[in-house]
Amino acid sequence: MPDLPKVLTLWENARSEHASTPDRIEDLERLIEDSPAALLVTERDGEIVGALIAAWDGWRGNMYRLAVREDCRRQGIGLKLTQAGEDYLRSCGVRRITALVAFDDDEAGGFWDSAGYPQDEEIGRRVRNI
Repeated sequence: MPDLPKVLTLWENARSEHASTPDRIEDLERLIEDSPAALLVTERDGEIVGALIAAWDGWRGNMYRLAVREDCRRQGIGLKLTQAGEDYLRSCGVRRITALVAFDDDEAGGFWDSAGYPQDEEIGRRVRNI
């Protein structure tokens, strides 16, 4: 199991201004307990430099919380995590994957476009924090 506080630190350092709920250790622990293969991490020299959640609800897959440490970007880490997420979701029987990205996040949007995830102009997401 990855060092969860280090994952949280990575996410905090790469946090989107659109993220509206805090990342908490207990949420990560529950994710690992329920779906241990859903949290994907990349390590380099013992340090976590990338992380992604690849989750599914029994029907569709979602990828979110992709983060790569700033000094390790543009080295293929995000793409490799995305491909590993696709492999995991495909093994679960998923046929459609959504990448959760804010519409006006140009940096993340550019990455997901290049990874083959164009923005869906017709379907939006509605969210309520509880």
